Amino acid sequence: MSGLQDKVVIVTGGSGGLGTGMVACLARAGATVVVTGRDQEEGEKAAARVGGVFLRHDVTSEDSWQAVVAATVERHGRLDGLVNNAGIDSWSLIENETLEQFERVLKVNLTGVFLGLKAVVPQMRAAGGGSIVNIGSATGLTGHPLTSGYGASKWGARGLTKTAAVELGRYRIRVNSVHPGLVYTPMTEAHGARPGEGNFPLAPLGRIGLPEEIGEAVCFLLSDAAAYMTGADISVDGGWTAGEAGLMQLADAPADAPATDA
Repeated sequence: MSGLQDKVVIVTGGSGGLGTGMVACLARAGATVVVTGRDQEEGEKAAARVGGVFLRHDVTSEDSWQAVVAATVERHGRLDGLVNNAGIDSWSLIENETLEQFERVLKVNLTGVFLGLKAVVPQMRAAGGGSIVNIGSATGLTGHPLTSGYGASKWGARGLTKTAAVELGRYRIRVNSVHPGLVYTPMTEAHGARPGEGNFPLAPLGRIGLPEEIGEAVCFLLSDAAAYMTGADISVDGGWTAGEAGLMQLADAPADAPATDA
């Protein structure tokens, strides 16, 4: 990946799930990776695998964000990129979702992104630019049942991405979002997801994704290869959100159905 060599990038929630693919891609491209999270043991293991460092981090705390950015700059002398990846999920009907759970998801998935933007902008602005990637979801592009809190947080993060891109472009700070579909992670495995061909017929590509495939898209947006991209929504979902309803109809049609005149 061009334009990532020696760049310093913070990846929140980088010790597991989607974060593993992002961290691995960044390391292969020559970037210096700062992995952040709450789990000290898993975080240190993840950082050690790529020759990076781990910092304990609560993305819902403004003080914690300030400490992570300060420690990164003190150690490496610069900060070039941020991946707002840390997140939690919640699955229930709106009528069953508690206010406590709804607000908890928003605080991590949306407020955490807001605090991250606030924390890194001064450093990136002083350095003459940078790149931020916010991790959204297919649920931030279309409506999905059972995702009231999660979906709301991802739609919100998508809107925040657009606003930040407009405000920060003059400082050469690019802000984009990546929207994974169903990806094989511990989070989705707990809900029955399994890797392999043919395991997700709702996606035109017929399978769920892998963390590495999300990581490649994130690395591209962080790199100089994406120098003219900001405010973009990048779907990495096997085509799921391209036409979910149409696929349901297509599934009922015979593969060898003859063409007919209108």
